[in-house]
Amino acid sequence: MVKKFNAYLLGGGIGSLAAAAFMIRDGGILGGNIFILEAKPLLGGSMDGAGNPTDGYSLRGGRMLTTDNYECTWELFKSIPSLSSPGKTVFDETMEFNEQHKSNSMARLVDSRRAKVPVSSMGFSMQNRQELLKLTQASEDELGATCITDWLSPEFFETEFWYMWVTTFAFQPWHSAVEFKRYLHRFMLEFSRIETLAGVKRTIYNQYDSLILPLQSWLAAQNVNFLVDCQVMDLDSTTAEGKLVVIGIHYQQSGESKTIAVKDGDLVFLQNGSMTDASSLGSMTSPPKKLTKQDCTSWTLWEKLAAESPDFGNPAAFNSSIAESLWESFTVTIKNSAFFDKIAKFSGNQAGTGGLITFKDSNWLMSIVLAYQPHFINQPADVQVFWGYALFGDRVGNFVPKPMSECNGEEILRELCGHLRFDLDIVESANCIPCRMPYITSMFMPRLRSDRPLPIPHSSKNLAFISQFVEIPDDVVFTVEYSVRAAQMAVYEFLNIDRPIPPISHHDKSLQVEFKALVKAFK
Repeated sequence: MVKKFNAYLLGGGIGSLAAAAFMIRDGGILGGNIFILEAKPLLGGSMDGAGNPTDGYSLRGGRMLTTDNYECTWELFKSIPSLSSPGKTVFDETMEFNEQHKSNSMARLVDSRRAKVPVSSMGFSMQNRQELLKLTQASEDELGATCITDWLSPEFFETEFWYMWVTTFAFQPWHSAVEFKRYLHRFMLEFSRIETLAGVKRTIYNQYDSLILPLQSWLAAQNVNFLVDCQVMDLDSTTAEGKLVVIGIHYQQSGESKTIAVKDGDLVFLQNGSMTDASSLGSMTSPPKKLTKQDCTSWTLWEKLAAESPDFGNPAAFNSSIAESLWESFTVTIKNSAFFDKIAKFSGNQAGTGGLITFKDSNWLMSIVLAYQPHFINQPADVQVFWGYALFGDRVGNFVPKPMSECNGEEILRELCGHLRFDLDIVESANCIPCRMPYITSMFMPRLRSDRPLPIPHSSKNLAFISQFVEIPDDVVFTVEYSVRAAQMAVYEFLNIDRPIPPISHHDKSLQVEFKALVKAFK
């Protein structure tokens, strides 16, 4: 039965796109009754990917995917048609691609001598093992708002495991012990193969081209309304039976102030907060601008709502310390194959099979990854693109005497070539675009359970939250899966959909997985 009401999705990231798809596919909502309001010119939110061979390509980030987890994500993309493989779904083409290009990293860590570090051992002492076990067995109430450093000794942060785990998932020592524990449980399968990244699955192109575009195309074919360059400024609300009811949406578009009247029965989904808010791009000659909270657009609505009820969480737990949530990435466009050829010879991996290469002694803790080429749909055959990032952008480089945060693209390439012992002429044709992201790991900040609202708070009648800043027991933030699962939970609850949501796979309860992890910890 077709249900007749409007749904307004505030923010055009993967969470909103997924929610729209679930409403149409499983909820019987007409696409024409769904409105997605996005502040930027393009949909996709943090899952971006843009550029051309002349000006250079740019990705803010790349996301790890696995088929052993990501249950809701793959269930969704099993029903989204591929744009490049007629008759196949996005899931089908992605699995076929990964059968042909399997991950088996042979140079996961590289030291200051440019030697490949042996990584079959995690490098744990008995004290390290005991501390890690204690952390993984502690309850979330015991862990509370503590940091990882509150549970692990200083020498733990020099182990091979730490360097591999944190550069795979982007943790910092001062981040939340709860989130670290959740990752250890959710990705216990990856613990025993973290040195090869064998469990990692990749999309054919970057994730904007491979996931966002097909999903957006399918939604467009269902007549979903996309309002881009549309900044939501405020919400009007009232209270009914002790619950908040949104009755109006104020937004600006093309310099005009406009209002949507939210009628009885209509639904509103808010993407509260953004990990890429206030991000900025640099160039070969200029570092990225240092934007701050004053330049943000995604936190204000959530802050207003949180001031009305503790049910709506506490955004200040996540957006109050840029120094603890900042890191910087860079995308390099290069017009000859020499760099890729030398990396393949050094690492033993062809592009698309090796995953991250981390320079463990780098002051910046720099990593790079060379994806299968082409990495963009419009990328010519004679152009290569690779991506990298560094966790400690506030430190002076090993080869460039300034912090990464003050470096332009040319200086970042100089630092990279220093670690690789490559002559600079190998990147003579390269265009490196740095990207500063002040809130990129804000969801890892130490927090209490009450700091994140439920997808549908108890005190809300028609407002749901879809983002990395909602509370989903046992699942992990900084993943596509978290946004998609939040969307599915909110849609199914609002629409009373009698269909099971794919459960979280508890590999940590498998004796075989636990045994493999134990063996790995003692190597």
